[in-house]
Amino acid sequence: MSQPDLDAWRTQVRQWLTTVLEPARETEATGDLAVFHNLPEDEERLLLERCRVYQRARFDAGYQALTLPGDKGGAGLTAAHVAAFAQEEAAFEVPPSTELISVTVRLVAMSVSLFGTAEQRDEYARAFLRTDLLACQLFSEPGAGSDLAALRTRARREGEDWVIDGQKVWTSGAQFADFGLLLARTDPDVVKQAGITAFLVPMDASGVEVRPIRQMSGGASFNEVFLSGVRVPDRLRIGRPGQGWEVASTTLAFERTASGSGNRRKGGTFPDVLALARSLERTGDPLVRQQLADLYVRTALRAATVDRVARASAAGDRPGPEASLTKLMASDLLSRTGQVAAELMGARISADTGEPGTFAWTQHLLGAPGYRLAGGTDQIQRNLIGERVLKLPPEPRVDRVPFSQLPGN
Repeated sequence: MSQPDLDAWRTQVRQWLTTVLEPARETEATGDLAVFHNLPEDEERLLLERCRVYQRARFDAGYQALTLPGDKGGAGLTAAHVAAFAQEEAAFEVPPSTELISVTVRLVAMSVSLFGTAEQRDEYARAFLRTDLLACQLFSEPGAGSDLAALRTRARREGEDWVIDGQKVWTSGAQFADFGLLLARTDPDVVKQAGITAFLVPMDASGVEVRPIRQMSGGASFNEVFLSGVRVPDRLRIGRPGQGWEVASTTLAFERTASGSGNRRKGGTFPDVLALARSLERTGDPLVRQQLADLYVRTALRAATVDRVARASAAGDRPGPEASLTKLMASDLLSRTGQVAAELMGARISADTGEPGTFAWTQHLLGAPGYRLAGGTDQIQRNLIGERVLKLPPEPRVDRVPFSQLPGN
């Protein structure tokens, strides 16, 4: 299929955006410095609805899943079109996204589109892309975080159903989700990566219990999810039995790309730090100017890397280990941003004196360490970059035996 002319398409996008969004206001510091949402449930629901209105309009106009092939429900365009859309969108007031919206549209919808049956794509992938249905990600477990393949949630076949027992943790938005993309061990007698299967689990199914986790920053945007005898029909299996690790690897690559380049604001940014330095009259200090310059350069480098990775991706290709670069740079930038802000404020950050833009930075400082874990730890990202991008020798592995033979099983 021939691709539309990029300049003409860009003009078309700009014209459409003017019909659904207001022009962006001049960049200024904001009071929202939280890395993860800390909203009461009613406010979180209102934010979700604002996001869904825009996502539905974008889907209906044909601007959702731009690089996904047409036969998979996408637009079949190139990475250059994605970059052009993002550039045009940046000139407008886009509703701030949430982790659940990002997981639904950019992770679960894409995985169901790539690995699901035609019926699953028609019934679920389309609904996820349009956010008619919301989906969370049921991957991590108390004993399977960075080593996700060590997961212990089990699924056993009973007739046309699978019966699932286990526990998941750090699940963003589970309390609002309609479905969860879940990984479960279906064959313990093969190596751990080979015995995993993916399922779509209705979050209102009997035996599913969601418990919020209170964060040290005050919010509860993450959850534990307990599954006790949950029956899931085989028609909700995504991919072949035992193909779950491939589904997971693809989904995690999408997650790293989303984490590194999503439009959802995460914590404080360089303009916020610059505004803080000006308000404290510190911009004349040569050491502060050096810190600000370093932060600005790193911000620009991350943006350029995100753009380069996007342009290097062929239309419809699954994201590769290069996505780890953008994720690693994003988490590093968050940490450095908080460090510079804390050094500027000194004791002002430790108590709420009512002074604008000071104590609010605690939301950033308390949330930034968690971003080094979300979507794969920094150490895991470096391993991926070293082994799959730089082609360095892999670390020794001692777990290439059937999962049932590993210690603790």
